[in-house]
Amino acid sequence: MSENAPATVPTAWLTMPDLVEALGESLGRVHRLVDEHYLIGSRRSGVFAVPEVFIVDGHPLPSLRGTVIALQDAGFTDDEAIDWLLAEDDTLGRAPISALLAGQKSEVRRLARTLA
Repeated sequence: MSENAPATVPTAWLTMPDLVEALGESLGRVHRLVDEHYLIGSRRSGVFAVPEVFIVDGHPLPSLRGTVIALQDAGFTDDEAIDWLLAEDDTLGRAPISALLAGQKSEVRRLARTLA
């Protein structure tokens, strides 16, 4: 990481079999959660994976879907959206995912909409 690159929230990455286990859902249902933007992932080391921090108490973080949709509306790819969610943001004073986990979805989405 370069000196100027923002710090990112450390997270494990869950593959589809990991997600099936973590969510207690069928593979088909996990695919639907991804297709319907309740979860977002990308290929890491050639395998599709989702940041573990997007799962809370065995369910997708409820505020993630609307935030992902706002980022996609702003033109972000899935990889860019994940990177933005995990990177420290000066405006928020922490990573957007940390703000979402703290219940600050309105602030995060407002910021996401300004990125278009």
